[in-house]
Amino acid sequence: MAGKQKIAIIGAGLMGHGIAQVFAVAGHDVAITDPVEAARQAAPGRISRNLAEMGLDPDAVNRISLHADLAEAVAGADVVIEAALENMELKQKLFAQIEAAAPAHAILASNTSVMPITQIMQNIRDKSRALGTHWWNPPFLVPLVEVVRTVDVSDKTVASMMALLASVGKTPVEVKKDVPGFVGNRLQHALWREAISIVEQGICDADMVDMVVKASFGRRLPVLGPLENADMVGADLTLAIHQQVLPYIDSRPAPSPLLEEMVKEGKLGFKSCEGFRTWSAEDQNDLRKKVLDHLMDMDAKDKAAKT
Repeated sequence: MAGKQKIAIIGAGLMGHGIAQVFAVAGHDVAITDPVEAARQAAPGRISRNLAEMGLDPDAVNRISLHADLAEAVAGADVVIEAALENMELKQKLFAQIEAAAPAHAILASNTSVMPITQIMQNIRDKSRALGTHWWNPPFLVPLVEVVRTVDVSDKTVASMMALLASVGKTPVEVKKDVPGFVGNRLQHALWREAISIVEQGICDADMVDMVVKASFGRRLPVLGPLENADMVGADLTLAIHQQVLPYIDSRPAPSPLLEEMVKEGKLGFKSCEGFRTWSAEDQNDLRKKVLDHLMDMDAKDKAAKT
């Protein structure tokens, strides 16, 4: 695929409107559909605010159309990206509707964080054009998109999606096996599991866990990945460290009892103003702003480095 395309986005929520923004900014025509009218109608305003904050072309929002009807949104689409709720039955139902209404050449993609793509697509007829595209939040600032192969997807479909994502400024990576959590979330939640375990064991509190990450190896992560680091220090030293520490790292194949108890007690983090620590509305807004400012700064530096 090359040139201007029609991109249909199924879902106008947190991820959907951000994905739509990426393609609209790159010059593509974007159709958004969502069964919730309030979410659908809010999308252009959310995108316009993002464009203003990022200093991007405000006219990009004019390349986005809103549709109450899914079949109308995907008609004539070259690519359809589903960004609905994380519910297997819902996603399977949506793709049955999408396949029935979208052109035969359209690539069909699901944006899910952890669900097996092969299972999501198991009921569609032409599985060669179906794959996963896991975008990270916020999708207009985080460059990575994991392109997840299914058992039946064609090489052509994967190559076309990788090329499209690269052309709109994303960093696509091919996940060659359709495993739960793909690559990014498997790595992220391995860290989270050990972080929770450290608090559970009373080794230190949540504040100190986060401080240790942010003030040590977290400083290097933007430029030094874990396997680069292993090579830098040496595979022999890495092996020696693993022989000493791995027996003591949490390896339970189930969530931490501490996490289960917190959820049972309604300690849900930002949602309830209490999780591993307490969160006032002001604290929540401050942290969100800090994260957004950091991501915007990194995005600006990335763009400057490319010019």
